[in-house]
Amino acid sequence: MPIFINLSFAQTRLRTEINLDEFIQRVFPVQQENINYDDLYESLYQLYQNPLDLNVASAEELASIYVLSQLQINNILEHRQKNGDFLSIYELQAVPNFDVETINRLLPFVEVRYNFSINDLKNRLTNATEHYLVLRSDQVLEKSKGFEDGKYLGSPQRIYARYRLSHPKDFQVGFIIEKDAGEKNYLDYYTFHFQLRNKGHLKNLVLGDYQAQFGQGLICSAGFALGKGSEAIATTRRSNLGIRPYGSLLEGGYFRGAAATYQLGKIDLTAFYSYTKRDANVDEIDGEREDYFSSILTGGYHRTEAELARKNQISEQNIGVNATFQLKNGQIGATILNTQFDAILQRTPYLYNKFEFSGKHNLVVGTNFTYTWQNINFFGEAAHSSSGGVGAIGGFIASLSRQVEWAVNIRSYDKNFHSFYANAFGENSRTINEKGIYMGLKFTPMKGLIFSAFYDRFQFPWLKYLVDSPSIGFDYLLRMTYQPNKKMLFYTQYHEEHKGKNLPNNMTVSDVVVNTLRQSVLVNFEYSINRTFKSQTRVQMNTFRYASRSTSKGYVIMQDIEGSVKRLQLKGRIAFFSTDDYDSRIYAYENDVLYAVSLPAYYGKGFRTYLIARYGINRNLDLWVRFARTQLNNVTSIGSGTDQINAPHKSDLKAQVRYRF
Repeated sequence: MPIFINLSFAQTRLRTEINLDEFIQRVFPVQQENINYDDLYESLYQLYQNPLDLNVASAEELASIYVLSQLQINNILEHRQKNGDFLSIYELQAVPNFDVETINRLLPFVEVRYNFSINDLKNRLTNATEHYLVLRSDQVLEKSKGFEDGKYLGSPQRIYARYRLSHPKDFQVGFIIEKDAGEKNYLDYYTFHFQLRNKGHLKNLVLGDYQAQFGQGLICSAGFALGKGSEAIATTRRSNLGIRPYGSLLEGGYFRGAAATYQLGKIDLTAFYSYTKRDANVDEIDGEREDYFSSILTGGYHRTEAELARKNQISEQNIGVNATFQLKNGQIGATILNTQFDAILQRTPYLYNKFEFSGKHNLVVGTNFTYTWQNINFFGEAAHSSSGGVGAIGGFIASLSRQVEWAVNIRSYDKNFHSFYANAFGENSRTINEKGIYMGLKFTPMKGLIFSAFYDRFQFPWLKYLVDSPSIGFDYLLRMTYQPNKKMLFYTQYHEEHKGKNLPNNMTVSDVVVNTLRQSVLVNFEYSINRTFKSQTRVQMNTFRYASRSTSKGYVIMQDIEGSVKRLQLKGRIAFFSTDDYDSRIYAYENDVLYAVSLPAYYGKGFRTYLIARYGINRNLDLWVRFARTQLNNVTSIGSGTDQINAPHKSDLKAQVRYRF
């Protein structure tokens, strides 16, 4: 749903309305199951609600919004150095290589602020620019097997509440509580934070739950880490974002404690501490808890007795330090992270786990840099874990001209490199056991026409889950985008991926690794009929094939319509899909209520529809209702295990209210 950005104190301009769903679909038109879109959505929301001040924003911060080329970033910095502070947001028209289209894309992310004499926190609290409470409930209308058999202990409703009070670049207070369907405790999951920013030399202080991102993400990487996608250039590097509050529903991957960044001249010094309980598979012998656990669980489900038995089973303590030295055209940083468990992590003794982390204690030490020379930005990071493994990544992004951008990224992560909070660029979902080289290119021959492409070749030196030998692979993407005017947008995309994988149901004594081929073709057309009505038509086709076996095929045809009448906004979709099996499934991002993300996998044969209504009751109160339904053909059930529904359809009803104080 659209996010409305409030008025800045520094300007009388109303901020551009942003549709986060639309932004995500354009950056990731082909969705992947290994990306946490809840975290991505929250991170984008943070960027929109905390616009950069053009008069103080660094090159790192400008790069973090994924809108500008390296040439445009340099031009902003040079304009500011030559002419002094921006007096108005509209001064961007005087910056070289900034056309109206680029400025319109940038406006939601930036502002021009003047200096204030307001230092009293009480005054800031009464003038907060963001103060709201959100309540949400949703439920699958059909009963799943878990409820019918009495294995789920709680009610079928999923309950969610979110509160936030904040002032951009000043302070923020917030919490989220959630109960999944089938869970008994209404406070099964909660996250909270208090943040204070820009108080003298104290640049940032967070108490409660937070994430950290330094360098290229080899040691600490927050949720906003884009990888390979249709944006072939900007998303190949990470930005040094430091510490930031945590506001995702993913029940793992965050710190709980305190973190602070203090400025000492040209050095930003960050220290952080965390202590929290984690869900885990703990080994037991004769009913007695052993001092071992085989894995940390982040699914967050506590619906059954078995799932509850895994909740908060181990303690995890983290202590970390980062120092970043600011250069004229870049920065150099160093990071240390020490992780301690109260039990021994010992993986299940499969061969592919031979080099996985084992023990109670892990120390990761690394250094990173970024430097800009003319219109080329160089970046890199290297880290060493206590197991002896090394991770390293480096590359550059270059604006060769106004029309051409080029990116290169080289990575090497040892099979025994262990970094629990890493999320560096790569093919794997974890930063381990991988080597690769990525090249991206973007060409803009004329206004409104963009060609982009990437090629990535990767190697896995050791075995992986369902890959019982070292393997290699590659993938590439070709994309064309054409937007002749504000009303019309057309893009088409082709993606092909080659990877090794165990051949299922083979007749040999041991598993055989064969090459697999996955192909995806996407065609999308959007047309804005007027300011209030918009149509989007999308066709996507997938194929998947194991070597020497027949090809699994699938396709989906989607039609989206959105419009508004006075205070009522409507968005809907009808989709017809047909896939041979789960291998040719198609992930499709769906519009949802504010702060929610929907990414179902379409497989089998049938229809998928949804309708969202948003109604602004008054200036303070908004209401959302969403109904979605999947109808399959020629089957008698949907899902598996305790989530199985003994019917060929699945319906979801969701209601949400937001009150802005």
